[in-house]
Amino acid sequence: MSTQKKLMTNWRWWLCSLLFVATTVNYLDRQVLSLTYEEFIKPEFHWTDANYGTITSFFSIFYAIACLFAGKFVDWMGTKKGYLIAIGVWSAGACLHAATGWATAHIVGLDSAAALKAVEAGSNVALAVSTTGVYLFLLCRGILALGEAGNFPAAIKVTAEYFPKKDRAFATSIFNAGASVGALAAPLMIPPLASKFGWEWAFIIIGGLGFIWMFFWAFMYDKPENSSHVNEAELEYIHQDDAEEAAEKAALAEEKSIPMIRCFKYRQTWSFIAGKFFTDGVWWFFLFWAPSYFSNQFNAPATSGLGQGLIFTLYAIVTVISIFGGYLPKIFVDKRGMNPYAGRMLAMLIFAFFPIAALFAQPLGIRFNSPWWPAILIGLAGAGHQAWSANLFSTIGDMFPKSTIATITGIGAMAGGIGSMIIQKVAGNLFTYAENAGAAFRFLGFEGKPAGYFIMFCFCGVAYLIAWTIMKSLVPKYRKVEV
Repeated sequence: MSTQKKLMTNWRWWLCSLLFVATTVNYLDRQVLSLTYEEFIKPEFHWTDANYGTITSFFSIFYAIACLFAGKFVDWMGTKKGYLIAIGVWSAGACLHAATGWATAHIVGLDSAAALKAVEAGSNVALAVSTTGVYLFLLCRGILALGEAGNFPAAIKVTAEYFPKKDRAFATSIFNAGASVGALAAPLMIPPLASKFGWEWAFIIIGGLGFIWMFFWAFMYDKPENSSHVNEAELEYIHQDDAEEAAEKAALAEEKSIPMIRCFKYRQTWSFIAGKFFTDGVWWFFLFWAPSYFSNQFNAPATSGLGQGLIFTLYAIVTVISIFGGYLPKIFVDKRGMNPYAGRMLAMLIFAFFPIAALFAQPLGIRFNSPWWPAILIGLAGAGHQAWSANLFSTIGDMFPKSTIATITGIGAMAGGIGSMIIQKVAGNLFTYAENAGAAFRFLGFEGKPAGYFIMFCFCGVAYLIAWTIMKSLVPKYRKVEV
């Protein structure tokens, strides 16, 4: 047996590395638009922030809808084909963004994409360019969202196939770290590409990374029992939980599942809906609007060293602090003897105070004329969200039978998508209105567009406390749903 252990292959960790790369590319593709919008795309297509808000809100809701079906699709197609199709679709969608300028010019009747920017602002042609560009970007964002929704279901399925129970959480944390790495790498990669080669090539180069990944996946992945890279010792290690999992599946098959419509009669469902509806949009707001905010308010465009440093710092704070989000409930449960749900809710209350930092981002940034205050404070708010979100998902297992967890997760994803869609749309319209109104639009000492930003930061700052209060009022004490 000791000889077997010494000779055991470790192919599962190579595949885990591929999952990490896929998740990194997933987040890179998602951020190309936000990091090229203000300096390149906005002036070329004659957009307002309202146009941008329409596009980001559509992506949010379409991604949420696609998530409802992505898991079923991967199960139907199988892990290998399902993942290849998912990343192929989102990579194609990412690259297609590059053709929107050419397509807009062709539809409007201009000679080339270069002529778009030269169109007279406020003219009928400029309006046609803006409208056409929005619809083309909506199409591209829809394709991107459709494919990206398959990443996490496919990656989680791979970890279940290749890792025993005791290693799955660690493997998941490794590939999920790709989200943070993607967020950190994006400001260092995308603006320089757009500056040197044009914004179209930023979409093509970053989107093309997915096609390279597909090559490796096609040749490296097979089910463990069919893989020539997995020897008997590793296969035995991977399947060490088979008997236990078979018993769990049998028990799960006997457990009554709750139909989706019936789920809405439970207060626990509405508690989870509230937690997602009020808070998911905050994360997406910071993700999509932070580069534009730093450019507008502090003249720190994403192509500048300062702009890149601000975005990098913001996500570095999110990455480091959010790591500890999952440990706090464990301390409450192990050290204070609280039940898991109570410990989780107490931890979520603590994390709900982190986003209050966003309330001070605008005042301190303007007071000291420094964008570093907003970067740090928004980073703290984002870290609070990630820690909140990790614990929010765990409340599903606390309150619902295993047979219904996927259903409740899907309902929550939809609620979060709707909330995000609303926030994105409101933000875009608010910023456009505030900019046009100028000094006539005031809010708590700010005027014009800065007042619009402060209004959004105020909502982001209190959204988690609102969500927690509603959740606590709906489910004051631990109460598991009985079927």
